[in-house]
Amino acid sequence: MSSLSHTDTPSLTPRAKNLALVLLAMTQFVIVIDASIVNVALPSIGAHLHFSRDDLTWVVNSYTLTFGGFLLLGGRMADLLGRRRMFMLGLVVFSLASLAGGLAQSETWLIAARAVQGLGAAIVSPAALSIITTTFADGAERNRALGIWGAVAGAGGAAGVLLGGVLTSALSWRWVLFVNVPIGLIAAALAPRILLESRREAAGSTFDIPGAVTVTAGLALLVYAVVEAVNVGWGATRTIVCLIVAVLLLIAFVAIELRRRDPLVPFSIFRLRTLRGADIVGLLIGMSLFSMFFFISLYLQQVLHYSALKAGFSYLPLALVIIFSAGAASQLVTKIGFKPSLIIGMVFIAAGLLWFSRVSPDGTYLGDVLFPSILAAIGLGFSFVPVTIGAVMGTKPQEAGLASGLINTSQQVGGALGLAILSSIATSRTTTVAGGARPDAAALTEGFQTAFLVGAGFAVTGAILAAVLISSRDSREQVEAARSGQPSPLPNPA
Repeated sequence: MSSLSHTDTPSLTPRAKNLALVLLAMTQFVIVIDASIVNVALPSIGAHLHFSRDDLTWVVNSYTLTFGGFLLLGGRMADLLGRRRMFMLGLVVFSLASLAGGLAQSETWLIAARAVQGLGAAIVSPAALSIITTTFADGAERNRALGIWGAVAGAGGAAGVLLGGVLTSALSWRWVLFVNVPIGLIAAALAPRILLESRREAAGSTFDIPGAVTVTAGLALLVYAVVEAVNVGWGATRTIVCLIVAVLLLIAFVAIELRRRDPLVPFSIFRLRTLRGADIVGLLIGMSLFSMFFFISLYLQQVLHYSALKAGFSYLPLALVIIFSAGAASQLVTKIGFKPSLIIGMVFIAAGLLWFSRVSPDGTYLGDVLFPSILAAIGLGFSFVPVTIGAVMGTKPQEAGLASGLINTSQQVGGALGLAILSSIATSRTTTVAGGARPDAAALTEGFQTAFLVGAGFAVTGAILAAVLISSRDSREQVEAARSGQPSPLPNPA
């Protein structure tokens, strides 16, 4: 029988909790922006380190690959080995890898450093989220904390493009990596003073090495296959083989887990209907939204001919709206529940992407980018917070890392899958319109329009599945608990 250390129940003063939240949110901000901060710097990186055009995408993909592949393992390590301990270890790995990347002198060196960065991020992110769920009491207090967390994490994608443009223009591309080092090391040093340690304490428990190897390899190979499909095609032998092997590894993982006495992922957790639904909707949030930042950047620079710095500053309204909407979402969840809030958020995302699907080759920032990005930003805040609440609701404290790893994995794998699918669709449409000639602004815009339209379809699907798969009773009970100040009752698994 597993038990918890005493620190798994909220026992900090309000001031101490706020300090912990600031530290955790700041760390998550750095982790999130690193997925996008290098985008604006890619031309400079390619010129300095003599990257081939195809290999340049791996500056981004190597981070995404290890981040998505190791998240589930990182979450379980936090539960078993100590959440604060894994938070600090991940920060040190992330910071040292950032330093190595900033010092890179070759293509291979930088890609390897970015991969290790992703590994560090995969350890930090679920540990940080699980610390929030075990530090803040279920109900209004946790909703507020997750609202701040969602605001910071959601704004990180937009802020990464802005910060990348500023650092690359003012200093050099190396500073998009160097900037992580002091922040990460300071956060690791402060953690023992601000955060309490918590973990699952099970006498004689063993770490599920076969399960860890198969799920990590399967998820990493799945992410690799979908990000490479953009370059080599979905029908390429390499893509098909990687997808088949990934599926086989994940099937082997399921078989191993069903036989283990102390599995890496106890499948009993999926009896929670709301958790299942939240993870599925989280996948669709990633598929619809993550690629939006990518296509907006391309539209601004390739069609509207913005400089890297100007394109970065164009994301400022988007980042600000995400911050405000996530804060509002935490209040809305307390009033009407996480299920209605999530559905509203997905509808806003769909509306924003649908508006983006009408971008024009001779468009303007005000008419074609600003207003649809505001709709999408409201949707991001209104969906990210409630889906996170749903994904951890009803879980036991010893399952906090696992639940956090599951929702993070859903969003990251969804993001990689969505970007691969939508990039392929956009490229195919652009090539068809260009008719073999070099794509002009009109051909590029048609590709972007099609990608945004399909992304809107993902968001609509997410809204429908949120309505069908997530328990209305759990949502109502969470509202009642938040109003009364009592923890939410355990949800029904049905």
